[in-house]
Amino acid sequence: MNNLNKNHYAVIMAGGVGSRFWPWSKKNNPKQFLDIMGTGQTLLQLTYERFKQIVPEKNIFIITNQLYQELIQEQIPSIENFQIIKEPMAMNTAPCVAYASAKIQALNPHAVCIFAPSDHLVIKELNFVNVMQLALQKATQNECLLTIGIKPNRPDTGYGYIQFVNDVKQNSGPFKVKTFTEKPDLSLAQTFLDSGDFLWNAGIFTWSAKAILNAFEAHQPDMSKLFKAGKKIYNTDDEAAFIDKTYPLCKSISIDYAIMEKADNVFVYPADLGWSDLGTWKSLFETRNKTNENNVIHGEKILCMDTKNALVLNQDKEKLLVVNGVDNIMIINTEDTLLICPLDREQEVKIIVSEVKNKFKDKYS
Repeated sequence: MNNLNKNHYAVIMAGGVGSRFWPWSKKNNPKQFLDIMGTGQTLLQLTYERFKQIVPEKNIFIITNQLYQELIQEQIPSIENFQIIKEPMAMNTAPCVAYASAKIQALNPHAVCIFAPSDHLVIKELNFVNVMQLALQKATQNECLLTIGIKPNRPDTGYGYIQFVNDVKQNSGPFKVKTFTEKPDLSLAQTFLDSGDFLWNAGIFTWSAKAILNAFEAHQPDMSKLFKAGKKIYNTDDEAAFIDKTYPLCKSISIDYAIMEKADNVFVYPADLGWSDLGTWKSLFETRNKTNENNVIHGEKILCMDTKNALVLNQDKEKLLVVNGVDNIMIINTEDTLLICPLDREQEVKIIVSEVKNKFKDKYS
């Protein structure tokens, strides 16, 4: 689209390993590079296509571990090398935001950026485009930090919550943020839902490069100094060496803890996006279309008989997978691993992965 603003940027954060989707998601091919939804496109490809409607394509950057550069180029052939920002190691989201913001500001001092995860589901794309355009406009006009809050429809304990100041004059927002709360227990989550002034934290942010870098200077001065030192190095041949030296000196901390919970110029837009962070196998089960028996089937050569409430995934194109007479089960069959687990115990996958690593090192992870 030619009418997109050249000062608008999107940064897709794609460095995670998605261990809660093991054994489908593994370190050499994490969740964001998989066709989790069975649409023929990976989560990264879906996210990239979404942002092409909002910012110029050459202004879409992907920040990721340097291990995944080839995977990204394979999945998004139109992307140029300079649009892939490579991290030498996983250091949580605050260093990732500080680095990408400093690099983009060096390219364009007037840059206004959206930062978003690469592996979330957004069903209501038009709503997403509309709210992001509002956020970009607001961040252009004001030095503020904007986030997107999802209207909750259940007391979910797996999400962070944002409390906002419910100002009726604002109508649709943005509303001033009052508090952030990480993953509450069930009774507190129910209280949040009942109160009507709490939203799920989607981890999607909008700000000018100037505003976020000023926030780092105020609330994370050590990290701010580290990335400021590269001002004349970004977008040159010396950038990679500078980042290799700088990253290990950073504190591994999320952008929420580092900045959003400390700053006083944080605002939230409530949004209905048909959103899920697809954080667990259960969230995938809840999102995908079901058979009459309430099963989710993904892959070829699967036969389910007298089976209900099951998530069955088969990556093996040669082997037939037959499931008979079971309820509340997940069966994940990959090329080298078979996971069988009650669906309501899928939160134990992280423990399973840890045990697999203890016994077999990195062979299956």
